[in-house]
Amino acid sequence: MAQKLWEKSVQVNEEIDRFTVGKDRELDLYLAKHDVLGSMAHITMLESIGLLSADELQVLLAELKNIYASAERGEFVIEDGIEDVHSQVELMLTRKLGDVGKKIHSGRSRNDQVLVDLKLFTREQLKQIAEAVEDLFHVLISQSNKYKDVLMPGYTHLQIAMPSSFGLWFGAYAESLVDDMMFLQAAYKMCNRNPLGSAAGYGSSFPLDREMTTRLLGFDSMNYNVVYAQMGRGKMERNVAFALASIAGTISKMAFDACMFSSQNFGFVKLPDECTTGSSIMPHKKNPDVFELTRAKCNKLQSLPQQIMMIMNNLPSGYFRDLQIIKEVFLPAFEELKDCLRMSAYIMDKIKVNEHILDDDKYLYIFSVEEVNRLAAEGMPFRDAYKKVGLDIEAGKFTHNKQVHHTHAGSIGNLCNDKIVGLMEEISKGFNFSAVEQAEKSLLGR
Repeated sequence: MAQKLWEKSVQVNEEIDRFTVGKDRELDLYLAKHDVLGSMAHITMLESIGLLSADELQVLLAELKNIYASAERGEFVIEDGIEDVHSQVELMLTRKLGDVGKKIHSGRSRNDQVLVDLKLFTREQLKQIAEAVEDLFHVLISQSNKYKDVLMPGYTHLQIAMPSSFGLWFGAYAESLVDDMMFLQAAYKMCNRNPLGSAAGYGSSFPLDREMTTRLLGFDSMNYNVVYAQMGRGKMERNVAFALASIAGTISKMAFDACMFSSQNFGFVKLPDECTTGSSIMPHKKNPDVFELTRAKCNKLQSLPQQIMMIMNNLPSGYFRDLQIIKEVFLPAFEELKDCLRMSAYIMDKIKVNEHILDDDKYLYIFSVEEVNRLAAEGMPFRDAYKKVGLDIEAGKFTHNKQVHHTHAGSIGNLCNDKIVGLMEEISKGFNFSAVEQAEKSLLGR
């Protein structure tokens, strides 16, 4: 068994090692290139305060860039007996460069290493989530504009209620994503603060230049108080999880609608044939499995904040190993949500709309409010108009021309999609992803 960074004269029991390391060797692969990036910033700062020579810095940076490239190619591995990504990187440097590789940990703890790794990983993932949300958003806006004049029934209590339109239906989910994106941006801004230099949560006697590492890594600011920086472990993941859950809630509801509306009892939409599956016994079946799985995955993602809270609740200040378990539910969640977003965008782009739903007179009564409003506009008191239409319906005498003339903002005839697009564009700009990209490229010499 390889020696741990913290081991001295007594070697740990193998079963204890297995239990305490847990899934870290597997999960830390998510963090590998981010750990390298954090180390590059840290040692650049160490050289500036005299803890590394210029020559030592250059050889360390060159080798860290090689390790970073191997992580990008998916070739980075954490060897058996090595505890985590931090230990693996230090081991690789020491094997290649000798004692100089042992110098990179000055002024640092694995506590603030994993904090910075998680933040660098999360902000990259949030950027990819934001891009996937925008892709789905634009599909929905495009479909909303395309089918803005196609009416469909609106429902309350799953009873036909009032006229709606496919313009409203697609556009509603687009605007929901705008609010989700606002939540995502708040999570991103909370994430994009630098904890590096907090060490084990109480700072260091070395004169660390935390402003420098903040600038090198492209963070907006630092987590200033070193105790709070450590307290941010778990809190950041929880806040981000709430933002992911908000997006998942929108997609789950949309998936449910699409499954229901594509059933023969509704027949409002037709899903792309290549996105449905068959039955082993019923030759006619075209099952909406993609959206059913999307719904289940997104419902699972909505439980993520609670899972994280149950792990971190009631912990006092300072580091505890409990926090390691958060990685197991948090790190894989991004890919699952991105997958759901990609699938949703693909299907919603190819979905076919029934343009003749309201030809069926079973939907006639959704126009009852239109008739009440027509009579009221002609001078009849609203309550009298309501009673008259109700009695006509009871007597089987109600008729209407199945036309609507809604003009107010956000209605069937005035979707305000341009305003919704404007909101999304404004929020998207607010992330300022380019500042992070430029800092990382500069640090990597690209």
